Amino acid sequence: MTRREILTAPAAFAQTATSPNVLWIMTDQHRFDCIGANGNRLIRTPNLDGLAARSRNFQQAFVQSPVCVPSRMSYFTGRYPHSHKNRVNYTPLDSRETLAPRMFREGGYQTGSVGKLHYHPPTAAHARSMGWDKVLLDDGTSFRDDYSDYAAWVNVRNYHATKPLPGKNPFRGALPYEQTVTAWTGMETRRMLRDFAGGTKPFFLHSSFFKPHAPYTVPEPFDSMYDGVEIPLPRRYTLDDIHKLPLPVQRQILRRPQNEMDRTRLQWIYRSYYASVSMIDKEIGLILDELERSGKVENTVVLLTTDHGDQLLEHGLVDKNVFFESSVRVPFLLSFAQRVKPGKNNELVEMVDVLPTLLELCGLPPRKEIQGRSLLTASPREFAFAENVMPEVITNGGLDLPYVPGQGVGGILHPDAKMIRGRRWKLNYYPGHGGELYDLENDPNEERNLYGEAATQSVVREWKDRLLDFLITSDETDQIAPRWKLGSQA
Repeated sequence: MTRREILTAPAAFAQTATSPNVLWIMTDQHRFDCIGANGNRLIRTPNLDGLAARSRNFQQAFVQSPVCVPSRMSYFTGRYPHSHKNRVNYTPLDSRETLAPRMFREGGYQTGSVGKLHYHPPTAAHARSMGWDKVLLDDGTSFRDDYSDYAAWVNVRNYHATKPLPGKNPFRGALPYEQTVTAWTGMETRRMLRDFAGGTKPFFLHSSFFKPHAPYTVPEPFDSMYDGVEIPLPRRYTLDDIHKLPLPVQRQILRRPQNEMDRTRLQWIYRSYYASVSMIDKEIGLILDELERSGKVENTVVLLTTDHGDQLLEHGLVDKNVFFESSVRVPFLLSFAQRVKPGKNNELVEMVDVLPTLLELCGLPPRKEIQGRSLLTASPREFAFAENVMPEVITNGGLDLPYVPGQGVGGILHPDAKMIRGRRWKLNYYPGHGGELYDLENDPNEERNLYGEAATQSVVREWKDRLLDFLITSDETDQIAPRWKLGSQA
């Protein structure tokens, strides 16, 4: 069965006189299993569940990097991190790359973004130069407040954090909900949506929430939403468990050791993380209500994505940066009544596939440099790929990386790690430091690393060959430049 048979509505679907709009909602550090529609019976996400019911809900979607900036740039370029070269946070994108907003603006769209973009430099002027007509920024980090429209909004109103009243939740936030960046992002998204809906052009609107990214602070009344709810916690990981992993993964987990975290505190982290998702769910509901009022809902592609997941102390790690499923497998909802059939989809999907799918849905021309595949027309993938450069995490988040030629960073000579993940097998490879092989059918929690076992060496060789073939061929369109004229005189 082809993707077109899976995703496209019957041949008699209605045609519209105008190009469809795009409403792209993005969350940050959002686990696949933290949406009710994805099987979580404890989390409260009625608006996301409603969106999922009228969407194609992809159950096996994978980001190209478990880090914010590389992942976001793969979304916006449709290209892999090793191709667009934006490999770690707080680094500029190659100026030769073309991003989604520019593609849509050149296609006659008005473009706008609210919330987190994570571009470098982090200015509105730079964002506009990348294709956004309107942009309101906040990247969720205090050292970027000089560039933040949210921080300016807070300061103009003289809002100040106060010491939270005593309560059960140690992560109760100090600001009232109405003053949080989550509420601001929702409010400004609705405002921009109203402006765009009143215009004559189709719109491409990106609404980007910082939560549920750490820190796990959450304001009233959401801080008490999960009081008394016992959320299942991951098993405690010991140092012996961690030391069985490849050295780069060990360094990542132990850069801020939390594997011995108090279980009561961890339970409150889970409750606050769930509450942050529920808080975003409220804003998403309000945004979708605004879209309904605009009269544009039938001709608008709505999608929900995130840049990566969160380990939440699985395998002894809080955060991401690794290739375990909780970091790389993400929620992905795609809704467009005229072309996309609702229902769950279990094919392997890479998030570089999002942009070419949007271009096809909106009738915009495909682009040679895009490496992803349209979900409407391409055949199913046999595997998903991800990658990550490790120096950022080895140096505990510092930006002054002590690289020594021939010695690497922090004792890691080859910090560029790769993942290739099929239906059953996942291979993670760390040049010079071995790897991980997981049998996902029999070990879905990735507890037993089979990389060094004699019985699985043929599997390791097979998936290393697949990885090598992929890396050699993935940049084909970059290698064959347009200036090459086959058959021309030498």
